[in-house]
Amino acid sequence: MAASAGIYLSQDPALPPNGGSWQGYTLGGLGLALILWLAWLGIRKRQYRNNRGTLEGWASAHVYLGGIALPVAATLHGGFQFGLNVHTLAYALMAGVILSGLYGLYTYLRFPPLLVRNRGDQSMDERLAELDRIDKEALETASRCDESVHTAVHSALDRTAVGGGFRDQLFARDRSRVLLPGTGKREGRNVLVANRGQRAVVDYLAQRIPDTSKHGEAERLRELLYVFGRRAELLQRLRREISLQLRMKLWLAIHVPLTVALLAALTVHVVTVFFYW
Repeated sequence: MAASAGIYLSQDPALPPNGGSWQGYTLGGLGLALILWLAWLGIRKRQYRNNRGTLEGWASAHVYLGGIALPVAATLHGGFQFGLNVHTLAYALMAGVILSGLYGLYTYLRFPPLLVRNRGDQSMDERLAELDRIDKEALETASRCDESVHTAVHSALDRTAVGGGFRDQLFARDRSRVLLPGTGKREGRNVLVANRGQRAVVDYLAQRIPDTSKHGEAERLRELLYVFGRRAELLQRLRREISLQLRMKLWLAIHVPLTVALLAALTVHVVTVFFYW
């Protein structure tokens, strides 16, 4: 950065700074070399037998050179001259790549600790296995209760939603539903209602406890309440993990296409400068 500033300041003060001087070409060549080297990281990550520097070192240099040194060299190369042309387009794409890369850096600093904390001492497979065990336990307990209870429990398990569409995954939305006996004008009919956080089925089971007349059913309803409480907690952690993993990967869907567009714009920029100026 200091060398780039020195080269820029060495231009003739009588002429406006621009990329057409030898200083401008030097800074432009430096910026181009940096961009090509930064783009090479995507290939270097997959060269598993490459022992020229650690991958951690490459990634660290990628962040510092791409996020700090490159914008300085590129801005000085253009002499702070911008317009509606392909040259400014290349600069804008470079800025987009840098900003998306900085957000990627934020995600890798922010989300992995949250993932570890969310997982606790269980892997994804262990949580799915526990969820399957809980579901079987809930069905077995509900089978010894009133038919309406069994229907509600079966419906809650069957209509549980994890993941879903893009927004549902990104914001960890719970689209679960459950079929419950209607009240008022809908009495005698089952009604499909939202079951976010398993609250609807939990409320229904809790309301059934004081009204039950079947021997031992109150205790079984309390067991179901505990089971669905544990189930809601597991489901929340699963949705949270899906959301965090998606957020960690989402920035690449912006960063990589912008990088490809930048390389294309740079090619046009270089060809235009050397063949038409």
